[in-house]
Amino acid sequence: SSILPPGGRTPRYTHTPRNNLDDSEWTTSIYTSPVMGLENTSFFTNDITNLSSALLKEDDPGEAAAASLFPDFLASFLKHSSSAVFDLFVTYLLIMTISQVDVLQSVVLRAGQNSKTAGVRWLLQQENCSWRLITSLYRDRVQLALEDDIMIDILVVDWLESIAKDQIGDFSDNIEYYAKNVCWENTLHALKLRRKSGTGFTVPLVTELDPDAPLRQQRPLADLDREDDARLMKNLFTLIRAGMTEEAQRLCKRCGQAWRAATLEGWKLYHDPNLTSGSIELQPVEGNPQRGIWKACCWRMAEEEQLNRYERAIYASLSGNLKPLLAVCESWEDCVWAYFRVMVDSLVEKDLMSSGMAHQEVETLSREYLEANWTMEKVFEELQASESKRVLEETKEHYHVIQKFVILGDLDGLMEEFSDWLTASKPLPSHLLRFMTHLLLFFRSLGLVCVDVLKAYISFLIRDQQTDLVASYVGQLPAEIATAQYGAFLETVTQPELRPQCLRLATDAGLDVAAITKLVVETVRERDDAEFTHHNQTLETGTTKDDQRKIDVIDWLLFDPAHRAEALKQSNAIMRKFLALQKHDAAKAVFSKVPEDSMKEICSQWAGIGQTTLPAEDDNAIREHLCIRAYLEAHEAFTDWFSHSSSAPQKPIPAPEAKFTERVANEMREKEYQASLSAWSCRLDVLTEDVKERIYNVLLFVDGGWMVDNREDSEQETERSHQMAALRSLCLPRLSFLLLSVLQSSSRHQEALRLADIISSDQHRLYQVFSKEELRRFLQKLRESSLSLLDHGFDPLGYELQP
Repeated sequence: SSILPPGGRTPRYTHTPRNNLDDSEWTTSIYTSPVMGLENTSFFTNDITNLSSALLKEDDPGEAAAASLFPDFLASFLKHSSSAVFDLFVTYLLIMTISQVDVLQSVVLRAGQNSKTAGVRWLLQQENCSWRLITSLYRDRVQLALEDDIMIDILVVDWLESIAKDQIGDFSDNIEYYAKNVCWENTLHALKLRRKSGTGFTVPLVTELDPDAPLRQQRPLADLDREDDARLMKNLFTLIRAGMTEEAQRLCKRCGQAWRAATLEGWKLYHDPNLTSGSIELQPVEGNPQRGIWKACCWRMAEEEQLNRYERAIYASLSGNLKPLLAVCESWEDCVWAYFRVMVDSLVEKDLMSSGMAHQEVETLSREYLEANWTMEKVFEELQASESKRVLEETKEHYHVIQKFVILGDLDGLMEEFSDWLTASKPLPSHLLRFMTHLLLFFRSLGLVCVDVLKAYISFLIRDQQTDLVASYVGQLPAEIATAQYGAFLETVTQPELRPQCLRLATDAGLDVAAITKLVVETVRERDDAEFTHHNQTLETGTTKDDQRKIDVIDWLLFDPAHRAEALKQSNAIMRKFLALQKHDAAKAVFSKVPEDSMKEICSQWAGIGQTTLPAEDDNAIREHLCIRAYLEAHEAFTDWFSHSSSAPQKPIPAPEAKFTERVANEMREKEYQASLSAWSCRLDVLTEDVKERIYNVLLFVDGGWMVDNREDSEQETERSHQMAALRSLCLPRLSFLLLSVLQSSSRHQEALRLADIISSDQHRLYQVFSKEELRRFLQKLRESSLSLLDHGFDPLGYELQP
């Protein structure tokens, strides 16, 4: 990229500690580091070493070391989401580079080739690389509105070279054995010996030591020199692959091959400032005036099959000759670098030609080179048709696919890939899903949202029980989807102590807590198929686990007093269903959940905003709540009466009266029985009056009747109206029969007959809620009371007979 003017360059990334690689299942996409196998961990701090020692005790040290990434990324996102997005990228890179990759590297080195840890490390390394690419490309695309192909290509090359540079680290310092005073010293020594002895060699060697001698004479160097040269060529290519051309030149000089360093210098454009400066004082000339000839020579050297393949690749990279360059590229990254480097070279030459600066060079360039028309799309098409099995496999790696679409700027294509991954049978790695989520949160600023990825990441956080992180990511979804998503999450929160925290986090994330809690309650309470109908069969009236869920779900509406009206409405709806199923204990449990001051709180809230009259919906909800309370009190009173009436004291059986002591004991037991019976009878009378009063409170409920709304100006709820009408038909006949049985059991037959007057009254019209069968049975019961009255000297209606 230094061919271009200084203003057009993007600074290289900050050097990061090198990472030795291993052969785990995730690392097949990483090219082999030149320092593979070296266990020099001097760059790790004591803290990282101590942490890695602790992680080795974990069952899965890789996951344990990377677990903090999830909250760390959220914290960074929340901190920087309102500031420049590229500050956020820098933070992501710091999190990835400083804390996690180094720690995992240390764990891998100390624990050996652990596939899980190495796999996690590979994922994080690739994520680090991806963030660097995105930061570089989109800083130019977004901030500078840059769409220049050559600049994008250069950024890609710089990105790939910076990754390679980080991996080789201080590689050149590890090859001191190359430092020599002269080039090819073993061959030189052999030639000197031959000159002194005057004898020939059994193995032919070059007779001259100029750089072209081996090729010109078609004779080899000494074996040791050939081996040294082969290693040197591979290491020079490694440095050039990492964008370290100057370091490669220094290495050449240290190895006694200054001429080779000069061959790596010829790519610089020629510039003579004296032609335009007008200054009397001469200024130094820059660049290569014969650059075209130099480039053509590099091309021919890359084509020379007798040269070492890495030497050919070196000159291929300098001349834009793709085929020899690809011959030494083993990984996806290497191949992408080769294609893009050639493409950059080609675009530079075309720009030079169009500017008139290269008219003397055109004839020296290969026709194949001049006619090449590379595009980014064509590069990736070529990669997908690669003959290398490894490269083909690596083109399918998730991170490489993401990097491809980011380079192409094809966000629609990336979204399609994401959708395919999410619907695949194999789940995505959690760290990949985290990366995809935060990448899409960045793309949202460009007007693009992929809801499915966010939902998938939220589902992972829920499964992983990272409840503190869920609300913030749900808050990034569209409002309607966010409400449904967080509502589904709250259904899974069963620990009471976590519920207030989840609501607080939702509020902090800007979610509509009122809508969410309402949705949760409605979802849970509607999760059955019970109907409001007459049940002829015996019902299971016990409280089941599903019933308990409906009871507990009301808690979501009770944390905030502002939701008290909704809590009243939802609790009423749940209790209606329980009353229809005769699950009175469950209905009482729901009723007890609602704070006693709810009605006062609702009135205060409306009064606080200057409204003296309650809205019809709230007014009707309060009335319904009172109706249910009256019914539950009546049922509880009957239960108390029935329990007491069934526990009458037993008359003692007198013992034989043969002795005086036995007669005394019989008399004592009889007195105790009479006293207990009297107390029991008094208590029964009290309970009878209580149950009669409470049942009449329901049957004669004020202002229109039990379960009848007072206000008709509210929005009509068809389902609620149907349920309330059904409850009247279910509960009022049921209470009437209970009261009748209480009165008849207490021999209050006259009062039983007066109940008939109330039911048949046109004022209350309770007869309308009875079915024909129920009325027939009720009249049959009344007949029994009339017969009893006749037996006791009264007329059938309970009046005294006149003489």
